[in-house]
Amino acid sequence: MYYIMTPGPTQVRENVRLSRSLTCTNPDLDPDFYTYYKETCELISSLLHTRNRSLILGGEGILGLEAACATLTEPDDRVLVLDNGVFGKGFADFVKIYGGDPVLYTADYRHTLDVDALEIYLKKDHDFKYATVVHCDTPSGMLNDISRICPLLKQYGILTVVDSVSAMFGEEIRVDDFDIDILCGGSQKALSAPPGLAFVTISPDADAAMHSRKTPVSSFYANLLTFDNWYENQWFPYTMPVSDIHGLRAALENVKNDPYILNRHARISEASRAAVTAAGLRLHQETGFSNTVTVFDVPEGVSAKDILDAVLQKYHIMLAGSFDVLAGQVIRLGHMGENARPEKMAAVFHALDQVLTSLGVALTAGMEDVFMQYLSQGAAKDA
Repeated sequence: MYYIMTPGPTQVRENVRLSRSLTCTNPDLDPDFYTYYKETCELISSLLHTRNRSLILGGEGILGLEAACATLTEPDDRVLVLDNGVFGKGFADFVKIYGGDPVLYTADYRHTLDVDALEIYLKKDHDFKYATVVHCDTPSGMLNDISRICPLLKQYGILTVVDSVSAMFGEEIRVDDFDIDILCGGSQKALSAPPGLAFVTISPDADAAMHSRKTPVSSFYANLLTFDNWYENQWFPYTMPVSDIHGLRAALENVKNDPYILNRHARISEASRAAVTAAGLRLHQETGFSNTVTVFDVPEGVSAKDILDAVLQKYHIMLAGSFDVLAGQVIRLGHMGENARPEKMAAVFHALDQVLTSLGVALTAGMEDVFMQYLSQGAAKDA
């Protein structure tokens, strides 16, 4: 057995695991399940501070991203792809698949998106149907300020599709206040349910754009329009994964009953960054630090594989490297959802202290000690 301390999937609380063992009904024929699904969607909207409708989709978080692009994009639509990370750039692939023309706005991968610079760009060119925005780019841990980016795009009549799969419930999101048109989330990150579900919130503006299409959506499974009037007609476009949704509901209730969840994520992330820098390691980003992921560069003289393998084999803790342009270059620590607990992150830093030292990396401080001291100092200030 090992502890999953990756930036998703995350550890699952026992009540979520047990909820998935509840009796399974036939979701296509059971009227009670339609009500249960509806109430679960309404809970998602409530937790994300929106009056917009939400939908739960039977697929991993990426399904929500593709479905948003599939349902909005028509041939030759110009789409602004905000690119300061691997997943940011990746949105261009979805746009191309459905016939759109992705226009990349590429910025520094070590810095959060400069909203003032984006505004200068938009003054010159804002002829876009929608823009894609990544809230937290998981491969690098980069956080972008959607509270400023989305309202700015809205000023120019540009719809927004926001990927908050790895930030949602670890960072503040107020969909209505932030002018977000389609917000995409997933079950396996800070929500701490097993992978397998995506969910989206849809604004009236996005809904109008989808329904005013001149061409049919080139997908069935990734088509949000197939959910039209699902509750009135008591008809799902495909059979819903009942057990997964029971687990999702329990995880949502856990969030609802945790009023300090955002504060906890912020404290854990601050303490984690303090520990990494005190030890003489380099945080990968220079700005845009996320409350759900800490990312540091692999020290010279060792490999990411050496570190990850030793931590897993000797301490039974699974951490993550990265991929694409960051393959082999960084180590990622996931402190989101059930991972964002002091004792769990202390165990991570204990393991890293021992492993890095054994690999010949000269640390300037013990990360476990710094992490715990930082948290205790914060607790003393609050007292």
